[in-house]
Amino acid sequence: MSLVLRAGLGNRFAYTSLIAAEYCDVKVERVIDVPRVFVMETPDGPVSESNSMARYIAKLKGNNTLLGSSVYENAQIEQWMDFAVTDLDEGIRRWIYPGMGPYPHNGHFVQMRIGFLMKSLRILNTHLASGTYYLVSNDITLADIVLMCTLHNGFTRILPKSFTSIYPHVERYFWMFVNLPNFKKILGEVKQVESVPNIRMSTGQADESGEIERREVMVNQMIEAQKKSVNQIIQNGDMAY
Repeated sequence: MSLVLRAGLGNRFAYTSLIAAEYCDVKVERVIDVPRVFVMETPDGPVSESNSMARYIAKLKGNNTLLGSSVYENAQIEQWMDFAVTDLDEGIRRWIYPGMGPYPHNGHFVQMRIGFLMKSLRILNTHLASGTYYLVSNDITLADIVLMCTLHNGFTRILPKSFTSIYPHVERYFWMFVNLPNFKKILGEVKQVESVPNIRMSTGQADESGEIERREVMVNQMIEAQKKSVNQIIQNGDMAY
């Protein structure tokens, strides 16, 4: 069965479906379209939204593990897919967008979103601290694919090593997956961003260089505060990291 995925060049949401197709041995023809187009053409009709596309592909092959082996595992997979979209992706996008231009920088808002992102990464780091390689069960599922594509957007665009080093289990998880053949085929060679990109300022902010400096100080302060929080938890033995 051949599917056609129409998406703009560099559309990160296409990665989820393309990686899922590799694991399901489903042929997906990728067609570069105008940026606003993102749809998958199937024999049953069009499907939109990246996670819905990935679910459709996974269900085409009933002998794969992407959807779990039980009702409970499937619920856990859906749980982590929701977490990737509503928690991780939301925090990453709200930090990236001011730097891309769609939205001006608002220091208080960005600080709030960074704090929210840190909390989400800490939850993920704690879950992975047991040494597990996968989010659910003992094999790759859609949860891993969706969450990894979300992390890829963060690691390559907004989250430098100085930030992600606070979450060693998330780093281990990320670099293990991006080097798996099916991920590497779609994502290519992955390079982590070296520093936090500059953020476009709001209209009327005269001292742009001063605002950039204040933003960098704010981010560094939040990173240091998170490090202290993690160290305190380790010392108290409240949870494994």
